[in-house]
Amino acid sequence: MHFMFIGEYNHSVDAKKRLALPSKFRKDLGKNIVVTRGLDKCLFVYPMKTWKDLAQKLGTMPIGEAGTRSFVRLMLAGATDVNSDSQGRILLPEYLKEYADIKKDVVVAGLFNRLEIWDENKWSVYKENAEKNTDEIAENLGKLGVY
Repeated sequence: MHFMFIGEYNHSVDAKKRLALPSKFRKDLGKNIVVTRGLDKCLFVYPMKTWKDLAQKLGTMPIGEAGTRSFVRLMLAGATDVNSDSQGRILLPEYLKEYADIKKDVVVAGLFNRLEIWDENKWSVYKENAEKNTDEIAENLGKLGVY
């Protein structure tokens, strides 16, 4: 993988339920994109190649544990492939908009190998809570050898 998605961008879903993805990400995303249910009530967006690699891993996970089964179902059954148009817009299916409580204003966040699409208000609340816990987060990253 030679690309990296970073940053957060405010966008809006138009009257035709299309979302223009940030122009900075369009080339690396390509035209064929997968959108699925993410964690914390957001949507995950993957370039097709990245999705295929992830789906391969998910499809081979042991199904003996309920948590694993639930996660695999959430990701795979909730996924849909979409094509971006010439202006970088994608059509968000109604079931995914409902899952993430997306109405109009969203934040598109770059997270290394994927994008996340958040309802703008939910993103603000999530970010505010995360910012309150930066010491704890940093400590956990230290335990993982990241910091």
